[in-house]
Amino acid sequence: MKRQYIYAALVIVALVTVAPPLALAASRPHPSVSAKKFDALATRAIEAMRARAAQLNVTGVAVVSYAPGATVEGWLSKMAVIGRMKDAPTAASKGNNLIGIAYAKSAEMADTLQNSGTASRPPMTGEFGWQGGVIGQGKTGHIIVAFSGGKSEDDVEVSRAGLAVLQPAL
Repeated sequence: MKRQYIYAALVIVALVTVAPPLALAASRPHPSVSAKKFDALATRAIEAMRARAAQLNVTGVAVVSYAPGATVEGWLSKMAVIGRMKDAPTAASKGNNLIGIAYAKSAEMADTLQNSGTASRPPMTGEFGWQGGVIGQGKTGHIIVAFSGGKSEDDVEVSRAGLAVLQPAL
């Protein structure tokens, strides 16, 4: 009888000490990419975007983002001005904040999980529905890349250059 109590006590102690860490590990999301690793990759992606923009003779703003997990609930991102960050207002135009446009493209992709300007729904407030951003699936999350400053087709090409660097590594 005493043995049964001792065995029961040992089982309880084992469950109390082993089960919580196992339960916690099971509830954690999949391993994520460190900010340090992302920063190095993002720098390479932006350099590829800078080179492609130069080939296309366009300037503007590049944004690269990585959202770990199956749904977008947060991301790591890096932005760089490649030549210019805005088009100044004129008598005939309000001007363009290229940083805002690139982030609006990124926000649209975060919601739709489709390239910017290709969603099967009308743009929401805060979105423009403009093409120029591309999204890809990585091993552990979504990669969102946007460029603003050129014609839509040029913006897409610059964004693809950044995705090509990030996708194999993430």
